[in-house]
Amino acid sequence: MAKRSQSRINLLLGIDKPSGMTSHDVVARVRRALGERRVGHAGTLDPMATGVMVVGVGQATRLLGLITLDTKSYIAEITFGAETDTDDVEGRVVREASARPELFNPEFAAKAVSDVIGVQEQVPPAYSAISVNGVRSYKRARSGEDVELPARTIEVIDALLLGVEKREGNAVWTVAFTVSKGTYIRALARDLGRTLDNAAHLSALRRTASGNIGISSCLALDEVNEASAQASALDPVAVLGALVCPVGEDVLGDIANGRRLPTASVLTCGDISSGRLLGLTHRNALVALARRSDDLVVPEMVFPQPIGGVHL
Repeated sequence: MAKRSQSRINLLLGIDKPSGMTSHDVVARVRRALGERRVGHAGTLDPMATGVMVVGVGQATRLLGLITLDTKSYIAEITFGAETDTDDVEGRVVREASARPELFNPEFAAKAVSDVIGVQEQVPPAYSAISVNGVRSYKRARSGEDVELPARTIEVIDALLLGVEKREGNAVWTVAFTVSKGTYIRALARDLGRTLDNAAHLSALRRTASGNIGISSCLALDEVNEASAQASALDPVAVLGALVCPVGEDVLGDIANGRRLPTASVLTCGDISSGRLLGLTHRNALVALARRSDDLVVPEMVFPQPIGGVHL
């Protein structure tokens, strides 16, 4: 088996995903733009959606499974009058409802939106990437199968009405949401329509933040090249919520071989309490992830090519 070649570029990137592209399409574009084969992403966005998407390049692809990004923020456009089979504007209309006067009232709309806040059970859209017996739900739905996914617990942390307008006789609400991981904004739109004795679907969506990564930290897809990627790399230690622990050149060999280090090697980073995730860094690059065990620092993941972007 041939040994995998080293990556020239090793970093995390925030991409401002354009509408009309799948997450896989975005990865393919970044791969071509940077000339790197090892590219992946953390968390998907529907093709119609835009905004924050985290991409790993080179060694940073190994971090993607560790990135939880527990909360996400969105600007959503919810159109009343019709519900679709996909719960968004790209689906087939399955139910219609006439316009209700109160849906155009900003005070009514603001109250209805605020009522969505809280922990709740949500049934995901049938057209979603959730696996059912090893098959994606959307594949089952497209084949004509009647898909009923079980409800799961989600939380709407915040919801704020930004505006109400009238389009083609229907009410359109623009809402800012902050939600827990796994929440479908499409399903929130669908359920809001049903709760208000009407019908609704998601007509536009922009992710403005994913975890601690905001849209201002993201590159436009058309602007991705080696220079812009290096200049805009996300701090991998901050994204993981780890503690930055700089190490000297004298211990790099030990780290590369996965050897345990005395805590004195990394004491400059402050409180390295037992169990806390530590980012061992050298010259603004992440060389390993580790945890303290008694009087030793134990490397858990070592990066032969350090991951850039660390901000000290």
